[in-house]
Amino acid sequence: MGRGRVELKRIENKINRQVTFAKRRNGLLKKAYELSVLCDAEVALIIFSNRGKLYEFCSSSSMLKTLERYQKCNYGAPETNVSTREALELSSQQEYLKLKARYEALQRSQRNLLGEDLGPLSTKELELLERQLDVSLKQIRSTRTQYMLDQLTDLQRKGHMLNEANKTLKQRLLEGTQVNQLQWNPNGQDVGYGRQPAQHGDAFFHPLDCEPTLQIGYQQDPITVAAAAGPSVNAYMPGWLP
Repeated sequence: MGRGRVELKRIENKINRQVTFAKRRNGLLKKAYELSVLCDAEVALIIFSNRGKLYEFCSSSSMLKTLERYQKCNYGAPETNVSTREALELSSQQEYLKLKARYEALQRSQRNLLGEDLGPLSTKELELLERQLDVSLKQIRSTRTQYMLDQLTDLQRKGHMLNEANKTLKQRLLEGTQVNQLQWNPNGQDVGYGRQPAQHGDAFFHPLDCEPTLQIGYQQDPITVAAAAGPSVNAYMPGWLP
């Protein structure tokens, strides 16, 4: 079943009117481009929205040249009394309008990349936008991965340098300790303060030079000990008499 005939009249719904304008504007710009490429024609298209926004397309390098050509064809040669200043002002105005249109197109593209104002876009335009986002996401992930790998390599290099510095300091500390030992003991003998040399075997045990019995009081001489071995006459304990 074919589509019904669309009645050409002003669309009252504001949203529908904006969507229709965007779709038909893009289609018109596309047709103008195809016409210029397929037929090698010089095409200039100027569109003003109801808000005053300018949309233009020019197949040549300059819109001003195309407009001058149009003026020559319809109104004859341009008036000679037009000053150079007015020509420059016109050229500047045209350049301004072109830059303004590009700026608005870039803003619209940015909003589309952020997921805004997607209603006027067609299915093909949405697919193209999706591919662009996929490519951008891959590039972002690749850049982030490379940055993380560079950081990891840098950290590993710094860790290796710290290990080498630690080994060097440890070797210097050992050398300094050996030098100090040689300064304190030039002959190489390890003699400590207040320490006796260690003895091994039976030399460790020394016989005591005292009697094995416990003696209380003063030290007895051998004569007293001999007298104490005999019988006591006065029943006093030997060794305790004055």
